[in-house]
Amino acid sequence: MWCLEQITIAAPAKINLSLDITGKLENGYHALDTIMQTISIEDKITLAKTGRQISVLCDHPQVPQGNGNICHKAAEAFFEKTALEGGVIITIDKNIPVAAGLAGGSSDAAAVIKGLNLLYGTGLTQREMCEIGLKCGADVPYCIVAGTCRAKGIGEKLTKLPSFAGVYIVLVVPDFFVSTAWAYKNYDLNSPDEKPRTEELISYIRGRDIKNTAERMANVLESVTAKKHPEIQEIKNDIKKSGACGSVMSGSGPSVFGLFENEEKARIAFSVIREKYNRSYLTLTVDGGVKEWQN
Repeated sequence: MWCLEQITIAAPAKINLSLDITGKLENGYHALDTIMQTISIEDKITLAKTGRQISVLCDHPQVPQGNGNICHKAAEAFFEKTALEGGVIITIDKNIPVAAGLAGGSSDAAAVIKGLNLLYGTGLTQREMCEIGLKCGADVPYCIVAGTCRAKGIGEKLTKLPSFAGVYIVLVVPDFFVSTAWAYKNYDLNSPDEKPRTEELISYIRGRDIKNTAERMANVLESVTAKKHPEIQEIKNDIKKSGACGSVMSGSGPSVFGLFENEEKARIAFSVIREKYNRSYLTLTVDGGVKEWQN
């Protein structure tokens, strides 16, 4: 059977259109109910066959190389699952902001698993790849499926939702980092803050109602992250003032985004927002699937 020797594929970021914490599991993890969406900001992952070694290369100063990178773990799990004796050199061209609540590391790991499946012609199903991904991190199965999904459990119980692709977004990444572990540890399960109305939100996504979807976005972790970093609320306010239908923090933060009804409104808002916030992005929602890198 003919197989590739090298492949370069895209690893897109994700945002959370909503994030609810519904309890705590016996293993200590929090039980989630979240709607995740792929966006068009992408890392570039190049995989090249080698002997039995796994190498991870990245020139971004905040991304670990070698076995300290989640991509190394993903490759190890792939070769263990398939019982292959091959190896791979993984080169990461980083475009997704690091430690920003955008699942950059998880998406890279997912790209490694999907890419190795193509590179070695192993024919793993999406479910089998998700099983490998879960060994690496809770968000990795979603990043394998991608697109618009509802995720429960620790994030591994996925339900595909109707496509919400093609919606324009302005995204702001503040110049500070937030520890995901810290955010979850400090969340109060008895918090009086309003919880996301997830079923209602899904009905608006299904009807492709951008305005009502945006107005009903919610993230319970804002009660933790925005309390310590009031800049998050300021960014939300600025994005809404610029014309967004609604704005919310993604994941454990600190990234904040807003949804816009059309490209023109988004571009006008972006021109305003980027004057104040250095790390601002004009992006849009996209569907999932394996996509070879397009220059």
